[in-house]
Amino acid sequence: MATRLPEAPKVGMVSLGCPKNLVDSERILTKLRSDGYAMSADYAGADVVLVNTCGFLDSAKEESLEAIGEAIAENGRVIVTGCMGKEAEMIRARFPNVLAVTGAHQYEEVVGAVHDAAPMPPNAFLNLVPDSGLKLTPRHYSYLKISEGCNHRCSFCIIPALRGDLVSRRPDAILREAEKLVEAGTRELLVISQDTSAYGVDIRKEPRMWKGEPVVPHMTDLARELGKIVAPVDGWVRLHYVYPYPHVDQVIPLMAEGLILPYLDIPFQHAAPSVLRTMRRPANEAKVLERIHKWREITPDITIRSTFVVGFPGETEEDFQYLLDWLDEAQLDRVGAFRFEPVEGAAANDLPGAVPEEVKEERYARIMEKTAAISAAKLQAKIGRTLEVIIDEVDGDGANARSQADAPEIDGTVFLRDAGQLKQGDIVKVAIEDADEHDLYGAPLA
Repeated sequence: MATRLPEAPKVGMVSLGCPKNLVDSERILTKLRSDGYAMSADYAGADVVLVNTCGFLDSAKEESLEAIGEAIAENGRVIVTGCMGKEAEMIRARFPNVLAVTGAHQYEEVVGAVHDAAPMPPNAFLNLVPDSGLKLTPRHYSYLKISEGCNHRCSFCIIPALRGDLVSRRPDAILREAEKLVEAGTRELLVISQDTSAYGVDIRKEPRMWKGEPVVPHMTDLARELGKIVAPVDGWVRLHYVYPYPHVDQVIPLMAEGLILPYLDIPFQHAAPSVLRTMRRPANEAKVLERIHKWREITPDITIRSTFVVGFPGETEEDFQYLLDWLDEAQLDRVGAFRFEPVEGAAANDLPGAVPEEVKEERYARIMEKTAAISAAKLQAKIGRTLEVIIDEVDGDGANARSQADAPEIDGTVFLRDAGQLKQGDIVKVAIEDADEHDLYGAPLA
């Protein structure tokens, strides 16, 4: 008589916030899967639901609280983790039925809470997990987190309070993970952290052996080795959250060599010296402009994306105009903007000179109009060119792709016609036929 194995408990996951949170969610699910748990795609089928929260802005906190409330209403058995874990008392006061609350990247605690809430039945067979782990992104691209925390104390940010100071991962561990991801089908590695440029400053004197050679824990050395890993599959390495320290200049030649993508995601936040000082950010914006020009001399196709805050306390009309003029000079390829929003616990909340909401809205509209015009002109210049793209989705005869200038979810799309023969993850050359303010249109070359 056949033995009927007991069913493994099922876990649902709601993952909010930035890609760093997404990586945390992937790690949690990978550990739970290796422990034998099954995954549920909906509330109804889950024995317990994890909500990985974001707590960076008050609006993000409200979204997280709404997600917790929805999970409790739909399922009732909810564990909260992530950045809002620092506010456990508030969460329990609002949702007294939550089973547990844990903080950001506290993997052992949240996994232990799942074991307590939905214990594995005796003798359940473990389900094997692929070496690359479980992913919440498509198979062809993967986020690769290289460190936790941040040593900066920007006046508008509470990340160090949520995630602590910088803790870099060993370079050999990062490279081993990257190798497994590529072996499992990843074509694009997206390097993320709170401060990618600072990678290794805490373990700088601890090189690790990789493929018989020592690798120094430094952004440039790590980027070079990652480029070697993706080279056999003609893959891409994309750097995110790169602060413009002087040593960033060292990665530009790697872009010219084709080892990593000519793409830098740099959180400038502002350009006016007075605003940068009150933000507690580096304030030598003229030097940064010089370096951007030099980067473009070495790698003319380099894409620079950034984000800016408008309406920061004390920001005058002159400061804002300074930012617009700086953008005219910098000609950044991709720009996002945020209206300043007080965050509980941030030093900026106590700064004088609060900017009225209507002024924030007006400045936000002006910066978006400015950057859209710059983007449109840059994309128009690509019409008639041949670009390499990665295929994200094939739908009928068309496909949605991204160029080397486009990170998933945050940048533009290359819409392709006559592309039904392509597959997700293919990297192909396409002819660009048209453009608008944010996206390109074209067709694959025969």
